[in-house]
Order: sequence, then structure tokens, then C-alpha cells
Amino acid sequence: MAPEINIPEVVAEVTAAFERYERALTANDVAVLDELFWNNPATLRYGVGENLYGYDAIADFRQGRPAAGLERTLRNTVVTTYGHDMATANTEFTRPSTERVGRQSHTWVRMPEGWRIVAAHVSLMG
Repeated sequence: MAPEINIPEVVAEVTAAFERYERALTANDVAVLDELFWNNPATLRYGVGENLYGYDAIADFRQGRPAAGLERTLRNTVVTTYGHDMATANTEFTRPSTERVGRQSHTWVRMPEGWRIVAAHVSLMG
């Protein structure tokens, strides 16, 4: 049996988690960013210039990332939930410093401690 798609209260939960992530990202709130990624070796993040395997590699990357120029504008954000415990969040973004369009994809899973990102991908077009 297929999971129910886009249960309204689950969409609201994941949207709130996604928005919290976005606020933390643009404010360089590393503690919240670290909290929202699942603390597990199976977690991964493919970035514009790096492939990070495991929570520790992602957390190390965050510690060394520049804290300036993180502002961005989101567009075409789509949150889709699959049952009560899994979701994807995809968005496009632009930054004032470039005309290139970025894309970000997250897979979120409800863990005992709350919604966590288990896989992420960031890329730039053109």
C-alpha cells in the first residue's frame, strides 16, 4: 500500500523544520544546522564543491565554512510528505552576489528526536 501523500499536519511540520534550517543557514547558526542533520554515518551531503559522507564530515564542513555572503532568496520550494515519517524538500535559490540559480534538495525523516535531514544536495545551474 502506498503511503498517503501530503498529510496537511505533516507538511506543516516539515515546512517548519525546513524554514528553521533556512533561517539557521543564512544566519550561520552552526548549532542548529548540526542539530537538523541526522547524527549518523549514513547521512550525506553533496555540495557545490564537495561530497560529504557521514554526520561528522558534514559538521566539520560547517565549522570551516565562511560566515559571510549567505543571504539568498528561495523560489519554487516544494515540500512533499510520504506518510507520517518521510519527506522531501526541494527549492531553487538566488544570491545577490551571482546570477546563477542554485538548487537544494533534502530528504527528511522523522526520528525519535524530531525531523532530521538524512540526505542533502546543493548544485548551481549554468
